[in-house]
Amino acid sequence: MVTAAQQQTASASEAPRTFPKGFLWGSATASYQIEGAAAEDGRTPSIWDTYARTPGRVRNGDTGDVATDHYHRWREDVALMADLGIGAYRFSLAWPRIQPTGRGPAVQKGLDFYRRLVDELLEKGIQPVATLYHWDLPQELEDAGGWPERATAERFAEYAALAGDALGDRVKTWTTLNEPWCSAFLGYGSGVHAPGRTDPVAALRAAHHLNLGHGLAVQALRDRIPAFAQCSVTLNVHHVRPLTGDEADADAVRRIDALANRVFTGPMLQGAYPEDLLKDTAALTDWSFVHDGDLQQIRRPLDFLGVNYYTPTVVSRADGSGTHTSDGHGRSAHSPWPAADEVAFHQPPGDTTAMGWAVDPSGLYDLLGRLASDFPRLPLVITENGAAFDDYADPSGNVNDPARIAYLRGHLAAVHQAIADGADVRGYFLWSLLDNFEWAHGYSKRFGAVYVDYPTGTRIPKASARWYSEVARTGILPGA
Repeated sequence: MVTAAQQQTASASEAPRTFPKGFLWGSATASYQIEGAAAEDGRTPSIWDTYARTPGRVRNGDTGDVATDHYHRWREDVALMADLGIGAYRFSLAWPRIQPTGRGPAVQKGLDFYRRLVDELLEKGIQPVATLYHWDLPQELEDAGGWPERATAERFAEYAALAGDALGDRVKTWTTLNEPWCSAFLGYGSGVHAPGRTDPVAALRAAHHLNLGHGLAVQALRDRIPAFAQCSVTLNVHHVRPLTGDEADADAVRRIDALANRVFTGPMLQGAYPEDLLKDTAALTDWSFVHDGDLQQIRRPLDFLGVNYYTPTVVSRADGSGTHTSDGHGRSAHSPWPAADEVAFHQPPGDTTAMGWAVDPSGLYDLLGRLASDFPRLPLVITENGAAFDDYADPSGNVNDPARIAYLRGHLAAVHQAIADGADVRGYFLWSLLDNFEWAHGYSKRFGAVYVDYPTGTRIPKASARWYSEVARTGILPGA
């Protein structure tokens, strides 16, 4: 059955559509996925260095030791962005490159790398958008307990202050955390992300301390950056749908929505954890790790909410067997969903990407509509959207990826329709600029608009890069 949202999205793709003036067109990366230079200029191991070097954790034993060598090829990469007409670049700072032990003064060589990068971006007319944390916690802080411990949130605020002092005169848009759900529940619950722990209570504790770290970091940044500079957080907001119209499936949606979304939007945007979340997880924890004053600290005014979307999540009531392996987040004997064993996850219908994720732009349309309704005064920015496909360079050296172009066209049509229907969406960042280290999948999945030949490091813009370049330059989405 075709939903109304799908009909709207389809009709939007049939003819060219013009985005609002000033709409921000960008692309995104993350430090561990592209930088390499894992032991240069004072950088020490992060939890992802340790995890990737642990046998059996990452496909083919791949690591980010070299990645795409962006640390040495950053000028080339900025030139690529300029050539493609990208207006903004969302990148993350590597915490262990700036503050190797997670404590104490900054390493100036680390900060200098980001100063040079930002200066080059500005010279090319590209807006820098800096993310403080995209999952590379200094290993020394994990050894001291990691995100389940309150001290990590306090260290994060100190690191934010160092970054703000060094780059606040250059960077006008800041993001505290990228996808804290993944950090908490994949890192400490299912163990399919670093640091690879499998403790549901630790996952819930980590979620709270990530929330607290966010609030403390916003405060630290606000004290250091210009009044007109922007602060945000990026959430991988799950669009959760029921398998059927049964009441039991609706309750499964409620339960997963609390664990996936409202565990963050509640304290960050409303100043409270959802009562149903506390009730659902009461057998695991009494939430006594939430201290007086925490919720006020977490709820700091934001200039926009970053939204990452790839595919919807379909759930139903289960028989208690814990069938969580179809949730799209990797296979593990341990669930990333605390106290949700009675929820089953199902593969959404339709075409899939190389990740096995369903291609469904209507999920993005629906999600933006919900966020616009729930938080009507908070602007939205799509900070990640994209797809992995089995790309290759043909004998002439070209990389043709029509499936990615179709994916982007459909999802941008959904964004355009959401704006037309009242959602305040200010920008779109394609994930990703470059093929890169895709976490536990290693180098086996290619998300980039630019193809990377890993043995040589050669960059080749794919057909989708040229297509997206034209959209970014003109603000016009071509018809199908």
